[in-house]
Amino acid sequence: MAPLASRSRPTNLLLASLPRAEFARMSPSLEPVNLTIGQSLHEPGNAHEHFYFPMTSIVSLVGVLRNGATTELSLVGREGAVGLALVLGGDATLTRTIVQSAGTALRWKSGALKRELKRGGAVQHLLLRYVQAIWAQTAQSALCNRHHTLQQQLCKWLLLSFDRVDDRVLRMTQQLIADMIGVRREGVALAASRLQGQGWISYRRGMVVILNRAALEANACECYQTINQEYRRLLGWRKADRKLSRAPLAVTWQ
Repeated sequence: MAPLASRSRPTNLLLASLPRAEFARMSPSLEPVNLTIGQSLHEPGNAHEHFYFPMTSIVSLVGVLRNGATTELSLVGREGAVGLALVLGGDATLTRTIVQSAGTALRWKSGALKRELKRGGAVQHLLLRYVQAIWAQTAQSALCNRHHTLQQQLCKWLLLSFDRVDDRVLRMTQQLIADMIGVRREGVALAASRLQGQGWISYRRGMVVILNRAALEANACECYQTINQEYRRLLGWRKADRKLSRAPLAVTWQ
């Protein structure tokens, strides 16, 4: 990919919220990369070599059991970053970081991040507040997986995914969605067909189009609003205002 221009406004909302001088100082050490669906960025127990700021990609932090079963703990897109163990002084975590929607990101070497944190100031302050936001999302996900229906979770998951990319198309597989929510693929297919029957989405093989965002928001569990409120409180982040009647979200499922 082409080198990052320090004068250009970054797509990632964390980076965009930094003072211009702070971002200009960081930009030479930020490497643009393409992320592919299903790509693992961090594995449980392995030292993190890079810190990532997603731009057009979506990344999930997932818990992994010994039998291989996985469940999504947090969802990260252009509003955030992954590799937070480095911010807290550790080099690894028990979670896996996996790309669920292909796209671009800015990659930062761990050494450069650690040097920046030693400086203190705006970057450190911002990343620590983001750690609190992602912790809140993880805690809310634990409640959600235990207490809410699959349909509620799918509505929430589609909305969160859409909020985290500056695009109208998400490329992902049904199996990956099932793994993230912690259910069988057949369960995701059944829940999607129910949403279609209500007229909230148009669903056919390989493509889902959201037709009625208001209905999805009304039928998503309370976790969707709770997560957004915490991000707004800590980071001032507001989800993108998209009018679905004009530009529906197309989710490509394979």
